[in-house]
Amino acid sequence: MKGFGLFLACLLCIFKKGLQSNGWSIQVPSDATGEIGKAVVLPCTFTHPHKTYDRTLTTIWRIKEPYDGMVVFKCVTHSSSDLCKTAVSYKNKYKLIGNPRHNNLSIKIDNLTWSDSNRYFCRVEFSGDLHDKYESRTGIRLHLIAAPRIVNITIGSNQDRTFRAQCTAEGEPLPSLTWTGPLFSNATSVTSLNHQITKELHYLTRDGKYTCTAVNSHGRAEGAVYFYKFKAASSSLIPILMFVALGIKALVLLMILGIAGFWRAGHGAAPSRLS
Repeated sequence: MKGFGLFLACLLCIFKKGLQSNGWSIQVPSDATGEIGKAVVLPCTFTHPHKTYDRTLTTIWRIKEPYDGMVVFKCVTHSSSDLCKTAVSYKNKYKLIGNPRHNNLSIKIDNLTWSDSNRYFCRVEFSGDLHDKYESRTGIRLHLIAAPRIVNITIGSNQDRTFRAQCTAEGEPLPSLTWTGPLFSNATSVTSLNHQITKELHYLTRDGKYTCTAVNSHGRAEGAVYFYKFKAASSSLIPILMFVALGIKALVLLMILGIAGFWRAGHGAAPSRLS
């Protein structure tokens, strides 16, 4: 019985050795980091069991999950050629920078946006044999970073006729927000969603400039708004201001009438005749 167990163990060792020596492998990092608005390179290299290969091969990149994930990039290298002709490039953001003939499937993603944060899987297919294809199973997790940016800064009023200042910023890591200015109250509230954070400053009473500062490990950004309350004139001043305005209007009218009368007197006299 002991000998039979040893026999099975040997068979298992042989089987494992055969799987590991089939010649296929893909090398990718587990993570990559890119900055919003810039480009990032996702490296991918592979090995295959063929000593030489000059037939058509296909390069594929997927997102979310291997084998069934959405294809964001695909190109085909035809026989005896180094040129990989692009068939799919989602939003024209993906570009092959490796050479599949040299076992390199690396790509570049341009103009990174928040939606590009995903897991990416590279795949190579050799034409002819159904088993001549290989894909990374763990993939590359793309993490995005961003310096702070002020998205919106405003002043608004509440139903109780008080005023508030609101500042929204985005960044990764999520930035911290600070209000500075002629503060009368430190009452604030903070909300965040995904890569954006909003801080509201309550009960504005003092006129002046209010500045919102956003800071994270990649930088800082500032935005400012000006707050001025409307101050109505007192009731005792209103009649005085009205009389002053009426007096100015009457004075202007008298000046116009005087100028008109003087002009008529100067041009209305008849010329005298000599006998």
